[in-house]
Amino acid sequence: MEQRRILVVEDHPETQELLHYNLTAAGFEVRQATDGEQALTLMGRWKPDLVLLDIMLPGMDGLEVCRRLKQDQSLRHIPVIMLTARADEVDRVVGLELGAEDYVAKPFSPRELALRIKLVLRRTSGVGNAPESQWRREGLVVDFAAHEMHVDDEERPITATEHKILQELVNARGKVLSRDKLLDAVWDTDFEGTSRTVDTHIRRLRAKLGRYGEWIETIRGVGYRFKP
Repeated sequence: MEQRRILVVEDHPETQELLHYNLTAAGFEVRQATDGEQALTLMGRWKPDLVLLDIMLPGMDGLEVCRRLKQDQSLRHIPVIMLTARADEVDRVVGLELGAEDYVAKPFSPRELALRIKLVLRRTSGVGNAPESQWRREGLVVDFAAHEMHVDDEERPITATEHKILQELVNARGKVLSRDKLLDAVWDTDFEGTSRTVDTHIRRLRAKLGRYGEWIETIRGVGYRFKP
């Protein structure tokens, strides 16, 4: 099996060494960058399968790196896990709003981090459970196989997590999915997310859907439903 490529963006030598050793031992091919500019350059040349991105970087911080990555047509499909030493929930929410798939707080367990990476790679590998590879209604077209979404003939960038949420909602259209059910289906049962995590991604997804965002209904106190 081909090794999955992990780009580690971290400026502290001790943490770099720890990550390189443990991720290599877990079977990944690892390359490293110490600042945002170097990271973006390496992403374009090497095309990693996942980016492990520290928020606190010299110069361009990790949040800005994530923003630029997700705005780049050729890179936005690459999943991002944010590393943060900050306890402030705001930083984590901002990272998710920018398109990061997950976050891990420092100090972290190397084994847990490797598991998180494997879960994100499994979730974003393009293996979906939708019976239809392409779904359309009015001006909304979603290609589940290609991870593409068009709104009134305009392509809208969509992250792997947003794609999975939309896929779950469309598959269950007409039925209410609780936040806990979405967490289990999209982030896997080992992800220690909260309802805030789901709400953040739903808000971003609605914005990208434009006038079709109202098709995702909030069922107060329960969860979300895609209008049948």
